[in-house]
Amino acid sequence: MKAARITQLLHAHVSGDPGALNQLMPLIYDEMHRMAKMRLKGERAEHTLNTTDLIHEAYLKLQNLDRMNYQNRNHFFAIASQAMRNVLVDYAIKQKAQKRGGNNLPVTLGEADLPEEIDIVNVLSVNQALERLGLIDERQMRVVECRFFGGLSIKETAKALGISEPTVNRDWNMARAWLNKELADLKNTNG
Repeated sequence: MKAARITQLLHAHVSGDPGALNQLMPLIYDEMHRMAKMRLKGERAEHTLNTTDLIHEAYLKLQNLDRMNYQNRNHFFAIASQAMRNVLVDYAIKQKAQKRGGNNLPVTLGEADLPEEIDIVNVLSVNQALERLGLIDERQMRVVECRFFGGLSIKETAKALGISEPTVNRDWNMARAWLNKELADLKNTNG
C-alpha cells in the first residue's frame, strides 16, 4: 500500500502537483534515513555531515530535478542514491579545498557489500573513477551508485534498477574489480 502511494505521489509530481513532493517526504523518510546511515557508517568521528544532513541535502537535490519522470518507487530510490552521491562529492570537494591535500588514504572497494570505513575526501577519487566507468558501462556505474553511495542491498538495487539480482551481483563484482584497479592506478600516479 505504501509503495503504491509513493508511486502515486511521484506521478502527481510529474503531472505538476506542487505539493506532491511534500506529501512524499514522510513516506520516504525512513528509507532515505536507512540509505544515508548505511552510506555514512564508518566515517571518521570528526566528520561534520550527519545522516539528517545527507537526507535533507539529497532531498533538496531531488526537489531541484524539476518534474523528473520517476517511473516508480524503486526508480525514485535509485535517483536518491545518485543525489546522495552528488551531496557527498560536493562535500568532499569543499573539504579538500579547505585542507588543500593532506595525507588521504586510498580507497578500495573490498569484498564486503559496503565499505566499513572511508575518508570522505576520498569520495572524490571514487567519483572520478566512477565517471570513467560510466563511459564504459553505465549500468555498472548505476549499480555502484546504489550499492556504494545509496547503501542499497543487492535485492534493493535489483528492484531500483529493474534488473535481476544475479545481474546486480555480476555488475557489482565487475565494477568493483575495475574500480579497484583504477583507484590503485590513481594511487600509483599520485603516490
